[in-house]
Amino acid sequence: MHEIAVKTDLLHDNDDAAHHNREHFVEHGVYVFNLMSAPGAGKTTLLERTVDALKERYRIAVIEGDLQTSQDADRIAKHGVKAVQINTGGACHLDARMVHKHLDAVDLADLDILVIENVGNLVCPAEFDLGEHDKIMVLSVTEGHDKPLKYPVMFHVAKAMLVNKIDLIPHTDFDLAKATHDARAYNLDLDVLPLSARTGEGMEAWYRWLEARVAKVRQR
Repeated sequence: MHEIAVKTDLLHDNDDAAHHNREHFVEHGVYVFNLMSAPGAGKTTLLERTVDALKERYRIAVIEGDLQTSQDADRIAKHGVKAVQINTGGACHLDARMVHKHLDAVDLADLDILVIENVGNLVCPAEFDLGEHDKIMVLSVTEGHDKPLKYPVMFHVAKAMLVNKIDLIPHTDFDLAKATHDARAYNLDLDVLPLSARTGEGMEAWYRWLEARVAKVRQR
């Protein structure tokens, strides 16, 4: 009973902070997505390629969440966009308050897209609203097609599932149809985009998907 009460209070406080973040994002017309995955799924490589493809059309910044080090933020910054590192010090996810503390560093007034790359984890990040427009899930084929069944909350809350490393499918037993079916069993409206951040296969469809989401935010 005490554990349930503590978690309820924690999520309630986070939701209040997320609402505050959302007000900032709406005020400035910035499209914000929360990128989630297991460790090693290829989120940062995906972002590097995405930034290179879109930075001439959109003003982009990235907030990087990790337990320790600034390695991912350093990688993103080399591509010519603002990258801010948040070290959670052991926490398995970012929360809305952490994000809010760093919003001044990215200058929302000068952005079109803000990416929040969450801590690599298939459980906790799904439960914490950051004020984003969309949660986007990256599933690597090397993780196996059973992940939607094992970690349903992540796929239930996502707007899109990016199936990364499809160039490796011939070397695995990954079943794309099975992963898609199981993920959509929890989320009928889930957009599924197979791609390879390494080879570039499928990335154009991902860019078009992002452009449509940015346009929708601007219309509002």
